[in-house]
Amino acid sequence: MKIKFIATLALLAMTLASCDETTDTLGTSLNTTIDHLDVASQTFNATSRSVAIESVISRNSTGYLGCIKDPETGAHITGDFMTQFNCLESFKLAPIDSIASRDADGKIIADSCEVRLFYTSYYGDSLATMKTTVYELARPMMESEKYYSDFDPLEEGYVREGGLTKSKAYTLENTSEWADKTNTSNKKRVFVNNICIRLNEPYTDKNGVTYNNFGTYILRQYYEHPEYFRSSYAFINNVLPGLFFKHTGGLGSMAYVSIPQLNIYYNMYIDGGQKVSSHITLFNGTEEVLQTTTVTNESDALQQLVADNSCTYIKSPSGIFTELTLPVDEMMAGHENDTINTAKIVLNRINNSHWSEYSLPAPSTLLMLETDSVKSFFEKGKLANYKNSYLASFASSTNRYSFGNISDLITQMYRAKTEGVKTNPNWLEQHPNWNKIMLIPVKAQYMTYNNSSVLTSLSNDMSLTSTRLQGGTTPITINVIYSKFK
Repeated sequence: MKIKFIATLALLAMTLASCDETTDTLGTSLNTTIDHLDVASQTFNATSRSVAIESVISRNSTGYLGCIKDPETGAHITGDFMTQFNCLESFKLAPIDSIASRDADGKIIADSCEVRLFYTSYYGDSLATMKTTVYELARPMMESEKYYSDFDPLEEGYVREGGLTKSKAYTLENTSEWADKTNTSNKKRVFVNNICIRLNEPYTDKNGVTYNNFGTYILRQYYEHPEYFRSSYAFINNVLPGLFFKHTGGLGSMAYVSIPQLNIYYNMYIDGGQKVSSHITLFNGTEEVLQTTTVTNESDALQQLVADNSCTYIKSPSGIFTELTLPVDEMMAGHENDTINTAKIVLNRINNSHWSEYSLPAPSTLLMLETDSVKSFFEKGKLANYKNSYLASFASSTNRYSFGNISDLITQMYRAKTEGVKTNPNWLEQHPNWNKIMLIPVKAQYMTYNNSSVLTSLSNDMSLTSTRLQGGTTPITINVIYSKFK
């Protein structure tokens, strides 16, 4: 019974710490002479600074395409992206003699071919005139490699010389193409949310064979080499390594492309050859194949924000992170044999002084982890474990991010430093970031399991976000609750 009662007191201490930021009198209220347990609380100050980030691991299910002017800095932010296309193991086309679309020599052809970039959302002006150029890759970007947001397939020689190249001017609100339905609430037509790039010009493959369009090349590859279509790996390595979409003109919008789709149109005989019907074969860019985004930021503008010590900044994509230095030695002084029950950090957001319809939104989720672990964390595809890495969602009601309990991280940092200096007098010089943590905007994906949400993946947030946090010359409060047996 005594053990259960002590556990209950400790649990109560943690619960109160997470619900009430004022904990100065908490220790006294929870002391118990019966079970010889002391619970005490103290408040400490952490320091923070903005850190410019040149690039981050770029592996996303969303491609970002366009160029906008950052309303905060006036700098241009450009997004280009590469996608591969998935080919299911069950993929099959109809028998070749059922294809009705033929050229003068009787060879099968595609009547037309296109790439559509379906976007779920966008930033900026949907009527801004933009331009993109699509390039065919000469070789695939490999799943085993780690590609960062400054990787440009065109500059790195991945684009096939003499391969498919097509430019397209577009607006995101493409009023020339409408969905085949009406909006029943106001009886207005609904425009199709995609960028369409038609690939109907003659195409010459890497072996020098010319086809009337790109779709014909894909169809003939299937009937000549069906083994190339037995998996995504075979398709990517033998038929189409991927396409790179580069922003080549315009300013004012950034499309968040969720589904790149390659469509091939042709006719088939049906009803025993008595009728001809139009058909479409499509290949999608999905999470099963590689997609990467290339981000170009104007670094001079970012450095101006980094130099602002009145606060700290977090900007994505690949812009600015906030780094905190935790007073670990101070927190552990006199508490070396105590247990840290909770250590809570609240990061208050500073609202923009001037509102605009194009103001960038605050990041929805921040990841906290040790500064020296950032690279390996994303390269190894790790998840937040709430021991040395933590997630906090933006709470619009309180205008803050709250990390409820990072006690394990503090204890781990102190133990690593204590053990390190015992065996190595130069340990502190070799580990200058031993008590530093980074706050990183991320995209978190969850799945539902037994009516609970389970975190399945974390990736760097490549969307357009920005926020200012109280910090810099203003210290950040950490509330700590300790417990120990008398």
